[in-house]
Amino acid sequence: MLVEKKERIIMGIDPGTAVMGYGIILEKGNKTELISLGVVKMTHLDDPFLKLQRIFEKTVVLIDQYKPDVLAIEAPFYGKNIQVLLKLGRAQGIAIAAALSRNISVTEYSPRKIKQSITGNGNATKEQVASMLQRLLNFKETPEFLDATDGLAVALCHSFQKISTGGKSKTYSGWESFVSDNKTKVTGAVKAKSK
Repeated sequence: MLVEKKERIIMGIDPGTAVMGYGIILEKGNKTELISLGVVKMTHLDDPFLKLQRIFEKTVVLIDQYKPDVLAIEAPFYGKNIQVLLKLGRAQGIAIAAALSRNISVTEYSPRKIKQSITGNGNATKEQVASMLQRLLNFKETPEFLDATDGLAVALCHSFQKISTGGKSKTYSGWESFVSDNKTKVTGAVKAKSK
């Protein structure tokens, strides 16, 4: 008989090669508590490989300290500068490797998805995300770097995905199977659109 775990620790990471943000939350049923948030600074390091080494080592230390059940990480977004994208991709890959080295499962979320799930707006600013997190998780301190609240946002985004799907992820083979499982959502949307 499989017993479902009543508590779960989620670690969120906002990868970066200058500053990596992280946030760790505890889920207890439908309640979520802040455990820790902070940053790992690498601005004093010039060697890009030393930066990657620091990301790996600090991520492993955080995992060993807080024992998360899952790592949620922000996906790099494509901007105008391909070099920035490559650096972010390396930072993300190293953090993922650190989690996998400790047998921690990893889930990736786009920046837009994270902002959408925290604020309801996929184009929200870092400040808006931080402000909403303070309300949702009931903390007053504003971190020195918003990368810390960005890391926390990734963790909370992952928690919301579980809650919104009842703990199970559902995939659909097409529109018809979605409609048959979500009649109230689709009917409400059709009524609202026809007015």
